[in-house]
Amino acid sequence: MKFTKYEKARIVGARALQIAMGAPLLLKLKEEDYESMHYNPIEIAKLEFDKGVIPITIRRPLPKKT
Repeated sequence: MKFTKYEKARIVGARALQIAMGAPLLLKLKEEDYESMHYNPIEIAKLEFDKGVIPITIRRPLPKKT
């Protein structure tokens, strides 16, 4: 599924907030990888989004049939 830039921003932002609040990380990375990202929750969330491991879904309402 292709996401709009607004949906991507919402997903990454929500996941970054979860990471910042202490949620477990969904990727197994080396300590050096986290240090290169400076432990930034947004960068970690972007990486998780690119790998497709974030368990957040988007519901798009369809127009009503008349």
